[in-house]
Amino acid sequence: MVKAAAVDIAAHHLSVGYDSQTIVADIDFQLKSGQAIALIGTNGSGKSTLLKTIVGLLPPVFGQIEVFGDRPGANPRRIAYLGQFHASGFVLPLRAIDVVRMGRFPSRGLLRRLTSEDDGIVREAMSAMGIEKLADTPLRSLSGGQQQRVYLAQVLAHRADLLVMDEPSSSLDIGGHGLYLQAVKDELCRGASVVVATHDVQDEAALCDQVMLLAHKVVALGAPDKVLTPQALLETFGVVVGADQKGVTVLECRHGHDGMRRNEGES
Repeated sequence: MVKAAAVDIAAHHLSVGYDSQTIVADIDFQLKSGQAIALIGTNGSGKSTLLKTIVGLLPPVFGQIEVFGDRPGANPRRIAYLGQFHASGFVLPLRAIDVVRMGRFPSRGLLRRLTSEDDGIVREAMSAMGIEKLADTPLRSLSGGQQQRVYLAQVLAHRADLLVMDEPSSSLDIGGHGLYLQAVKDELCRGASVVVATHDVQDEAALCDQVMLLAHKVVALGAPDKVLTPQALLETFGVVVGADQKGVTVLECRHGHDGMRRNEGES
């Protein structure tokens, strides 16, 4: 008998916003292990606010949300969060590999030395994003797209059970975008769940199990082929986006992942 996947995120009648001011109300969804959901909408539609509520940076305005069966932010070691703005590389003279190594800190702590296993995970994450040759390059000397690859490698190095990312592919070139999509597929195959805010209604959304269209309200929620209709996109963006139907590329798992996630006690 196949064991049902665990529910990583459960939201019921959730309202999100700032300082008790609601931006999006009445959000209801569940995300299971090994699944992904794309949040799609214009800037200011509530995507980033919902992401910050999921990771515990903002309290819910109303309603309920549980992450791994607990309050948001209660299990930081199990969550990797990538926001839109990054200050670490410009406060300190960090190399690319130093930034990626930060992805191991939630598991090892700031003061503990990284092990050879950690080093292997870091190198694998950098290879997944095609930046292994940039390891010793100062972050501030990299292009915007290269920097984004570094931060995505940091997320991958976390080996988290839940990845929460805010427009992660916005500054990537075609090559980086392809590596990012494959990395997300690999994380899903590993058993992680993914929440991503994006404007990419074609590639990223097609990779996800669910799509939530946001426009200061939940316009639609469901499978990509059911939600990404011209009518729903018109209500979300004010213009018809991607009305022509293009083929969807199916990505296969790499590295022989069997879809099994780590035990909860492991870091």
